[in-house]
Amino acid sequence: MSGWLRRLIPMLKVHDAGVMSGAILFIQQDLNISEVQQEVLVGILSIISLLGSLAGGKTSDAIGRKWTIALAAIVFQTGAAVMTLAPSFAVLMTGRLLAGIGIGFGVMIAPVYIAEISPTAARGFLTSFPEIFTNLGILLGYVSNYSFSGLPVHINWRVMLGVGILPSVFMGFALFVIPESPRWLVMQNRVEEARLVLSKTNENESEVEERLAEIQMAAVRANADKYEAKAVWHEILHPSPSVRQMLITGCGIQFFQQITGIDATVYYSPTIFKDAGIKGDTQLLAATVAVGFTKTLFILVAIFLIDKVGRRRLLFISTVGMTISLLVLSLSLFFMGDGKLGIVLAILSVCGNVAFFSIGLGPVCWVVSSEIFPLRLRAQASALGAVGSRVSSGAVTMSFLSVCHAITVGGTFFIFSVISALSVLFVHTCIPETKGKSLEQIEMLFQNGGECQGGEVELEDAERLVQKE
Repeated sequence: MSGWLRRLIPMLKVHDAGVMSGAILFIQQDLNISEVQQEVLVGILSIISLLGSLAGGKTSDAIGRKWTIALAAIVFQTGAAVMTLAPSFAVLMTGRLLAGIGIGFGVMIAPVYIAEISPTAARGFLTSFPEIFTNLGILLGYVSNYSFSGLPVHINWRVMLGVGILPSVFMGFALFVIPESPRWLVMQNRVEEARLVLSKTNENESEVEERLAEIQMAAVRANADKYEAKAVWHEILHPSPSVRQMLITGCGIQFFQQITGIDATVYYSPTIFKDAGIKGDTQLLAATVAVGFTKTLFILVAIFLIDKVGRRRLLFISTVGMTISLLVLSLSLFFMGDGKLGIVLAILSVCGNVAFFSIGLGPVCWVVSSEIFPLRLRAQASALGAVGSRVSSGAVTMSFLSVCHAITVGGTFFIFSVISALSVLFVHTCIPETKGKSLEQIEMLFQNGGECQGGEVELEDAERLVQKE
């Protein structure tokens, strides 16, 4: 059951970024779209996905985490089908909007669902596991771009986008296998069903009862004040000091994940390599395959380290490495021209950037933002963080080409390097270590004021707080 879960949750986004980076070259030729239309086509998905993320929190509380995932898959795949058959830019944009809404649902609910169903010892591993398939999808997108680039222009990009319809078939089967979140079941007073789910994800029966008791305690606190949607949003908009710090931590890490320019690197890698001196569409697409391979390889490293090394340490390694890689990329584009050394440095820098992103900021962002909020606020607060992520991503992708024209590609990546340096400071100031703690213990950790001390709060302290409750 957990194998299905880990493999199929991320399917609704796996192909888009990788495929669109190459498909846009041929869409421009086939539909004769302008540069501004290219920016809008690429970036609108992130902007419009905020609607799905905003609706995702309330929807998942109403119909459950599992069926919100199903809704996300249906909407996304409908959009993919429309894009594949689009005869014009207007129809292509319609499909893109639908896909964006589906992705908005997905990026909000998937990490919440996995965090709520995972055993404590493996929560970081399982919550970050979807990143493998997101990165594998990007790699496969790059490979399909390269493979189908030889087809006629009016066909190749449609085939590239059409590949994204396939995950819906697997998702349909998965919905008959994956269980509902035990925490959502407890909130609906379906305790026995929650116990059954926990028994399938925890081998030790005593741990099942312990986890169920913690969840029930959290649910009682959530239900005591009869939280409705307005009450939840009121607490988010008028937060207590502990909730305020949770929001700063969760939304802040989502913001830095995107504003450091990872989507620009993925979507516009052919543009970057063209500026570095690589000529020809086939050569450009071949270079992007190396980027996709690197991104996928290092996410594999990250998921095996996240529950051993810890969230905070991986974030430090990631943000420092990204800052250096982005700075080297900027300098190579500024000063190396079209020479071989400049091309090599550009490829190595882009690969270094995506490698450091994949080892920390990519997966750890979703782990942290899905585990720090209390049960009563988790869905809505996670939705708010996802909105920030999508807005940041959209702002970057929809302005990248225009900014590059204004200050050059090298200048644009210098700005990304400065922002990445700020993310190092944010990690040092506002990210606590949550490795090895249950979701309920993390909630108590923030209430105890351990959120911005920069170090790891002892697990025993959180345990004593839970016992006092």
